[in-house]
Amino acid sequence: MPLTDVAIRRAKPSDKPQKLTDGGGLFLFLTTAGAKSWRWKYRVAGKEKLLVIGLYPDVTLAMARAARDDARRLLASGVDPGVQRKAAATARTGINPDSFEVIAREWLRGRQWVPVYKKKVEAWFENDVFPAIGARRAAELRASDFLGIARKMEERKAFESAHRVMQNCGQVMRYAVATDRAERNPVADLRGALVPSPEKNHAAVVDPVQLGGLLRALHAYTGTPVVRAALQLMPLVFVRPGELRAAEWAEIDLDAGLWSIPASRMKMRQPHIVPLARQAVAILQTLKATFPTDYAGPYVFPGLRSDARPMSEVAVLAALRSMGFDKDTVTGHGFRATARTLLDEVLGFRPDIIEHQLAHAVKDPNGRAYNRTTHLVERTRMMHEWADYLDLLRTGNVVALRPDQGA
Repeated sequence: MPLTDVAIRRAKPSDKPQKLTDGGGLFLFLTTAGAKSWRWKYRVAGKEKLLVIGLYPDVTLAMARAARDDARRLLASGVDPGVQRKAAATARTGINPDSFEVIAREWLRGRQWVPVYKKKVEAWFENDVFPAIGARRAAELRASDFLGIARKMEERKAFESAHRVMQNCGQVMRYAVATDRAERNPVADLRGALVPSPEKNHAAVVDPVQLGGLLRALHAYTGTPVVRAALQLMPLVFVRPGELRAAEWAEIDLDAGLWSIPASRMKMRQPHIVPLARQAVAILQTLKATFPTDYAGPYVFPGLRSDARPMSEVAVLAALRSMGFDKDTVTGHGFRATARTLLDEVLGFRPDIIEHQLAHAVKDPNGRAYNRTTHLVERTRMMHEWADYLDLLRTGNVVALRPDQGA
């Protein structure tokens, strides 16, 4: 039976690699770590061969089928698609088709990023990475090769960029593993080896072990129901504290699991949609049940002294401090940085999808702001997976980054 988008999204890793067949030799290969790659099985002179098409979801089901059909036409004309791809890669770069640069450029072509950000990442690779290791086979690279690149960036005080470049290198190496051109991702071994960025904005917890402890503390908070609900909801929705504090029931559709924030309350003055996972809906339903039946105030989190005003802007901070979390450990705004980091580095969501959900100014190729429903299906999936991941951290079932994750 041919695959469907729903079946692909629902496919989960197991203790053995899986092959999900679509038809015509095309199948989706699912690793034990959760990576999904499209592959096409074909024969040349009676010998079975394999063509790796690309990673899902960067390569959609429709795109994979189109690539399979193109490859079949090449094969029918007497051209081996695998040989043709390697020859084309070599012609473009003049280097080995299994080299880090060739693999990185393949990976970059699959990124559906906004042009400005994609250009920035490409510049990092061309200026800092390719001159050092671009011509070498990805399978031969070691952690020390990547550390050398990071150290040179640190020498010029580009600490934050060094972290981002190593994260991207880790994603390239994971792609190399998924496409059978490397055995493992050595960038994962750099965890903790890079110089921390001296820049400090809003304090945030980005270590999974520490985050699990923080989440347990939030759920054990015994203060007022309003503040308790706000504390538990903040990591799930990672909106700005002022946006959460002033939330109104009229904006929230619990049945649909959507929170629509009007432009007037958004920093960028653009309306914003926050998909609500089942955990977020349950928190709001529990909170609503604590209100008197005749409550007529508009606010989800009303003030302690007046229903006509939202809760104090210091209420959440005061609760965090009462639990022993100082300003250098966590802030209400810091949950946004927590989500941005772990959604990218652990759950592997595209940076532009994350930026959309953070309500940052992401532009289309013509320089126009995307509307609030852009990537809503993918954002909804992301918010549900994020909530499930937080549950795993809170219950202690996940305590660290997976070993296949990049630095």
